[in-house]
Amino acid sequence: MAKIADIIKYEGDNSTFIWKHPCEDFNALTQLIVHESQEAVFFMNGEALDVFRAGRYTLESQNIPLVGKALNRATGGETPFHCEVYFINKTVQMDLNWGTDSKVRYLEPEYGIPVEIGASGSLNLKVEDSLKLLVKLVGTMNGIAWDGSGEDFTKSLRESFRPMISTAVKSNLSAAIKENGINVLEVDEHLTELSATLKAKIEPGFGEYGLAVPNFYLTTVVLPEDDPNFAQLRELHTVALKTGMAAAEAQVTAARREAELERQTTQTEVAKREAERQVIAAQAQAEATRQAGFAEAQVMQAQGITKKDYVQAEVQKAYAEGIGKMGSGSGGSGGAGGSTMSDIIGLGVGLQAAQAMSGQINGIFGNLGAPAPDKAAGPEMRKCPKCGADIPAQSKFCLVCGEKVGTAPEDTVVCPGCGNRVPKGKFCIECGATLSTGERKCPKCGADVPAGGKFCLECGEKQE
Repeated sequence: MAKIADIIKYEGDNSTFIWKHPCEDFNALTQLIVHESQEAVFFMNGEALDVFRAGRYTLESQNIPLVGKALNRATGGETPFHCEVYFINKTVQMDLNWGTDSKVRYLEPEYGIPVEIGASGSLNLKVEDSLKLLVKLVGTMNGIAWDGSGEDFTKSLRESFRPMISTAVKSNLSAAIKENGINVLEVDEHLTELSATLKAKIEPGFGEYGLAVPNFYLTTVVLPEDDPNFAQLRELHTVALKTGMAAAEAQVTAARREAELERQTTQTEVAKREAERQVIAAQAQAEATRQAGFAEAQVMQAQGITKKDYVQAEVQKAYAEGIGKMGSGSGGSGGAGGSTMSDIIGLGVGLQAAQAMSGQINGIFGNLGAPAPDKAAGPEMRKCPKCGADIPAQSKFCLVCGEKVGTAPEDTVVCPGCGNRVPKGKFCIECGATLSTGERKCPKCGADVPAGGKFCLECGEKQE
């Protein structure tokens, strides 16, 4: 008879999914020990009676009703009985590698070029339903591990699920690439999205066996580098990239040009606004000047002063200065002649200024109480032989160019003192002798006026 077990437990490695205890003869005093992260399923006569989680159990009716009833019914609770105990590893099995057994045909959607690709990766597994896993996968086997190596394991979990993983990946990989809008040449940049899509497709298959897939990883997509179709696809992709880069550069250039135009437009607008501001400022300044002039004119009007008065005052001042220079010579015959000549020149300057501003002279003469002289009544004039300027007939020099012109013969007499021909007058302008020419007195200042003289040489008074 086989040895009757006193303690039933499993302390194997973590790579074991399911392990069947080798002893099958128990009695009511047998101890069952279940460690953390384990579950134990008790079978008797092919029926799963109970599932034990972490703890220590005695197989008796008081503690385990279902098992106790079965034992009493089969043996009376004292003699050995035949049963089976399976230990289930509830830990997550990490980094379980997988790979497709053949290439996956992928039709590139943009160019319609077919290529064949492969895939591989890893996954993590965890037992969710121990009874479902035992019933659908284990049967009467001694145990299951991922690789299934060793005489204690009769089945490999890898071999059990390899066809399902390969089929699920091959059926959904191409669709996942298209669904996520991934270029097959850039697939390595999108492994995370593809892993999530494939995990959702694979999980239901594992769930039918009481297993869960906490993590699924697609780590490699094998591209057919030696395939002519793939080389053509790569060339087309390169051309598309260059075309896209050229278009992007064109857009960047256009954007820069637009920005530059906008900047220039902004500068133009700023310059335009500045010019407008300057125009407005100039207009404001002109208006202020106009208002100031208007105010000054109003003040002048209130005071009875006009601009004509200022002009006449300036002409009178110049005329008076010319008259004032007359008679400033020293005594004696020689001095008298020089003084008389200076007086005549000064008078000529005054008369020339009076002719240049005849309008103002009219005002001046009007203010002096005498009628304004017309052109016929003015001083007799003649032309300078050098510059052609109009000069008084009595002038000995041209008032414009300074040329010595002498005097007109019809207005001169022979001085009885020096014998020179001099202008008609009371005194000779060369030697100062008295000329008997019928001189007369000025009614205003009493000075001697030469015969035919129209103005007094002393005060400028017009003679009748």
